[in-house]
Amino acid sequence: MTKTPDNKNIAVDSQISLKGLVKAIFNDTIHVQIGGKVITIPIADLKGNKLGNNL
Repeated sequence: MTKTPDNKNIAVDSQISLKGLVKAIFNDTIHVQIGGKVITIPIADLKGNKLGNNL
């Protein structure tokens, strides 16, 4: 007799905190340097966060 695997979905919704240097702020994006990389974060993604309420 073979067992069929359980179809259980695992969802993770967590936040992480990263510290970086803000390099530039434009109308709809923020450019942040973390380590040796500059990443672009859309301001729309920050809505609902503490930072998004201050923009």
